[in-house]
Amino acid sequence: MTEAAAEVHGSAAIPEAHHRIEPTAKSQIDEALAILEDHKQDWVALDIDERIDLLEQVRAGMAKVSEGLVHATVQAMGMELGTAEEGEVWLAGPSALIRNLTFLIDSLRDIRDYGAPQLPAPAHTRPDGQVVAPVLPANGWDKVLFQGFSGEIWMEPGVTLDEMRQSQAAFYRNPSPKGHVALVLGAGNHTSIGPMDALQKLFVEGQVTLLKMNPVNEYAGPFIDEAFAPLRERGFFRLVYGGAEEGDYLCQHDLVEEIHVTGSDKTHDAIVFGVGEEGQRRKAAGERRNDKRLTCELGNVSPAIIGPGPWSDKDLDFQGVNIASTVVNNAGYNCSATRVVVQHEQWDQREALLASLQNAFRKADDRKPYYPGSEDRQKTFLEHHPDADQFGTKGPGHVPWTLIHHLDPNDADEICFNMESWCAQTSEVALRAASVVDYIDEAVKFCNERLWGTLNCTITVHPKSLKDPAIAEAVERAIANLRYGTVAVNHWGGLNFALASTTWGAFPGHPVDDIRSGRGTVHNTFMLEKPQKTVLRGPFRVWPRPAWFFDNKNAAEIGRKMTYFNADPSLMRLPGLLWASLRG
Repeated sequence: MTEAAAEVHGSAAIPEAHHRIEPTAKSQIDEALAILEDHKQDWVALDIDERIDLLEQVRAGMAKVSEGLVHATVQAMGMELGTAEEGEVWLAGPSALIRNLTFLIDSLRDIRDYGAPQLPAPAHTRPDGQVVAPVLPANGWDKVLFQGFSGEIWMEPGVTLDEMRQSQAAFYRNPSPKGHVALVLGAGNHTSIGPMDALQKLFVEGQVTLLKMNPVNEYAGPFIDEAFAPLRERGFFRLVYGGAEEGDYLCQHDLVEEIHVTGSDKTHDAIVFGVGEEGQRRKAAGERRNDKRLTCELGNVSPAIIGPGPWSDKDLDFQGVNIASTVVNNAGYNCSATRVVVQHEQWDQREALLASLQNAFRKADDRKPYYPGSEDRQKTFLEHHPDADQFGTKGPGHVPWTLIHHLDPNDADEICFNMESWCAQTSEVALRAASVVDYIDEAVKFCNERLWGTLNCTITVHPKSLKDPAIAEAVERAIANLRYGTVAVNHWGGLNFALASTTWGAFPGHPVDDIRSGRGTVHNTFMLEKPQKTVLRGPFRVWPRPAWFFDNKNAAEIGRKMTYFNADPSLMRLPGLLWASLRG
């Protein structure tokens, strides 16, 4: 790779944000880690009923602070209360976190009563021998709230049904576990990521945890710390503040035994190899400066494969908003945002779908580019593609919705294929193929071999297309062959992030010197070992309007009601939630 190509490869470099809260002093960090060290063996020895009680207390605490947390987030992101934007904050923030807590409570009760978390349906083996565990709908409530959706965790090849069952909830099967101190470096784009990663370490892997807030959303720290107070008061959890300096100090600290980071491949390499010329030299030589176990989720150039078919005008409109919503959500600051729309060059509705996508962006309100460096990152893409379509307000302080289309699929140096933009940008490319079946096979090859990252992708196929057995077989072959940690059918792969019963993370197997989207998974509340991918399936079109669509006018109410339903699922709360959804 040339030096020029290297500059546009991987996840984006992001400057450090201005601190709202004073960084935690190193002496206080030392004290926090010493407390965790003193209590790590107490944590692994804790009775499971006490763990359940702590989780229930944290869930109640999270429900108590949710309103304040959402309001603080809306203000920090330059949004307005009562809008679809507020709905996004509820759904990806407190709602997702509380759903995670609830499923962990359910799993621990199952471990107490049955020895392991109970799957909602029996696991089975595919014809090729790969084991599949159904995880969505996770319960009766899910059957009502996610009608038509299903989710499966596919295990790594070679894992048998017996091995899957015997290894599930591995920490709780160990009769004499050793305590560990874990560090979680929080992400700045969603307030739920840091605490959910901490829950993975605490309750799935059995490690006391220190969470360092990201400077971008450190305003959420006091709310999280209040909700996690039952764990903090027992010496099992600590929260600190700071930027790169504090993060490096923590990563190198003698008391930190394991690390989890949600961020970029640049952050991973800085931790493992160091920064600057010395870091580059170490990486080239394979000399690690940090040998601690490190798991990570590091971004992606997320593709959406469009299966050609007999799409109606309503289909085109729906899917245009569907794709646009994955970019508009959180102003494009999601590692799951669609970055490349892949189409069949010979499909006679290719341009119509592009027009629908353009129309959706025209309707989307401007968003504040709250993430540091957004304007510079967009400028980099526009320098490569000055003819890109832009929708919304232009000029200093603005990052319009940006669509770069008709890319050359054979351009190995194309920035849209090689770099995650981390702003309000997406692109489109078309592949030439003799048939729809050949196109689907080519699209899989293109995504696997040409696009950077392996976190998540989507494949969209009209139900009438699936009536052709050859196309149906090609789609199933694509799902199996796509090397992504999440493969979603017809809907945004990013939904997996908030479902909690599914896994979230890169496709396994990345070496440390080419880490791409990372290593390991989180949100794995059924506590399955060696997951390869999650497969999420949904209907081609959904009614009522999905809450995650940017044009859902009742998203704020849906998000609020979903949050409190997750905190206390009941028949009394269900009608209000369903009515709110119908009004979206």
